[in-house]
Amino acid sequence: MFIVSLLKGVLCHFGVVLYLLLLSRILTGGFILESNQLAGGSPSLFGNRVFQAIIMSGLFLQIGIWVRNFAVLLFVMEQTKGDPFAVSMISVAEFAPIFIFSFIGGTFADRWRPKRTMVWCDILSAISVFAVLVTLMFGTWQVVFFATLLSAILSQFSQPSGMKLFKMHLPEEQIQAGMSVYQTVFAVFMVLGPILGTFAFQAFGINISIAITGMAFLLSAAALAFLPQDRVMEEENRTTSLWEEMKSGIKYVLNKKELSQLGLCFLAAGLGLGFVQPLSIFLVTEQLGLPKENLQWLLTANGIGMIIGGAGVMIFAKKVPPQKLLIFGMLANGIGLAAMGLSTNLWLTLGAEFLNGLMLPCIQIGINTMILQRTESAFIGRVNGILSPLFTGSMVLTMSAAGILKQQFSLTAIFESAAILFIIGLLFILPIYNMKVEQKQEVLGSQD
Repeated sequence: MFIVSLLKGVLCHFGVVLYLLLLSRILTGGFILESNQLAGGSPSLFGNRVFQAIIMSGLFLQIGIWVRNFAVLLFVMEQTKGDPFAVSMISVAEFAPIFIFSFIGGTFADRWRPKRTMVWCDILSAISVFAVLVTLMFGTWQVVFFATLLSAILSQFSQPSGMKLFKMHLPEEQIQAGMSVYQTVFAVFMVLGPILGTFAFQAFGINISIAITGMAFLLSAAALAFLPQDRVMEEENRTTSLWEEMKSGIKYVLNKKELSQLGLCFLAAGLGLGFVQPLSIFLVTEQLGLPKENLQWLLTANGIGMIIGGAGVMIFAKKVPPQKLLIFGMLANGIGLAAMGLSTNLWLTLGAEFLNGLMLPCIQIGINTMILQRTESAFIGRVNGILSPLFTGSMVLTMSAAGILKQQFSLTAIFESAAILFIIGLLFILPIYNMKVEQKQEVLGSQD
């Protein structure tokens, strides 16, 4: 019976994959290609083999991640009867490893070959997920937390390697457009992901959902096989110790004003998001008085906004500097969180979620573009490893306290506090509002 259910899950999974492949092909031949031609004489963004492989890998990863996240969330809600502490621990399992391993993973990413690193991280993630599946079938249900935990650890080695490939293989003028397309993949899954994850859990249960996650990670590794072979880089021949490289990474960030300001912005935004992320489901069940499954519609509204916002950033990528995108996004999300905390009306809450989603790509694309444009290739992993813990560490801190705070304060008070923190983060990056774009181009040939 299990094998039959597994095959059904596989067919459902591949149906979604084929649909996404067809959609990406249509986009590649249509609007996106046209926008590249209008941009000038640069080679087509979608003609870049590295970009194609990273985007395809991202599609498979998002399928696995969203099926896993929603299946685990609904499963834990079911097993614990909606215990706030258990629900918040899901988010802690996802983000705590980012804080602990990000700097170490980023430093190793600067040393290791990026393709090999990304492929092995996906393979190890798949192995761990299948191990969790076996344990879940014959052991305790609490093991589902481990599936999220280990994947989050491995992503700290894989994610900076992907950013390094962007830096090495995309021309400077295509970086922001490339990040826009990459972010749009995430936006599409903000719409499809909750629906897919909820369907997988309700139709097949937790076991099949975990199996689909493992298969998706393997398909991501297969997509990365189409990347060009890694080149031997200078970083592999260095004689400095790991500790010395960590210290040099910290000095590099401190000496770059824009990166330091970005770190302070990360800190404030992380504190704000940590309050609200694990409590969104209670916004649905308590403030709006709806069943927990309706969380998917709030995330769908957010995702539709992200798709539109990502497309908008893609169109105006060459006209709006990344720091201005970041400032506009922080302001809009602060307003959106404040509205969500006050609203008891479904449509007003959906509108606030849509606004947050519409402007969220401005934050994400602005941040990633600034890091790539303002950081030398040799420091990409360490800069990412320093800035990410500031964001995720502060997020984990407030996530860990969110369940307790929920018992002491109203949802409105918590969401309004999060909105204030976003405004504080906005103030940190105002000094770099008029910062000029550096005209330094890191030549790809320097890495060849």
